[in-house]
Amino acid sequence: MTQIIPGRQTATFDQPLVVFLIGMRVNHFHKFGKWLPVARAMGPMIRELSADPASGFLGAHFALAGLRTVISTQYWRDFASLEAYARDRDRDHWPAWTAFNRAVGNDGTVGIFHETYAVQAGAYETIYANMPPFGLGRIAGIVPATGSRNTARSRMDTADS
Repeated sequence: MTQIIPGRQTATFDQPLVVFLIGMRVNHFHKFGKWLPVARAMGPMIRELSADPASGFLGAHFALAGLRTVISTQYWRDFASLEAYARDRDRDHWPAWTAFNRAVGNDGTVGIFHETYAVQAGAYETIYANMPPFGLGRIAGIVPATGSRNTARSRMDTADS
C-alpha cells in the first residue's frame, strides 16, 4: 500500500522543465486489434526512458480520463531531449509511431494526442496535502510546505530563487 504523507508538502524541484501530456482515446471498443497495440506501446517506452538517465526523461504517471481515454503526464528536463527521443529511429517510440500510422492512420478507431508545455524555473508551484508522493513531487522529492513554502505565491517565489 502506498504511504500517505500527512500534512502539506511541496516538490523540491527548482529548474525549468517540460510537461508532456500524451494519451489515447478508444473510439471503437469492439476493435481491440486497433487500440490494444496502441495501449501496449507506452509501457516499453517508459521503461526504456526510465533506464536511461541521460535521456532527459524525469518520470511519468498515468491517469484515466473517463472510460475511453488514458493520459500519461511526463516530466522532461527540456524539449530538446523529448524531441530527440521522439525522432530517434533506434528507440521504441519510432517503430510504435510508424506502426500506429500503418494500422490506424486516419480511420478513426483510435485517437491519440499530446500537449507540450515548456515551463521556466519559478513559473510553477505544487502542493500535496495528505497524499502519497505524486506528480512532480514523486519525481523530484518533497519537503513540508511550511515557512517560506506556505502559500502558492511564496512557493512560486521560492522556486524562482
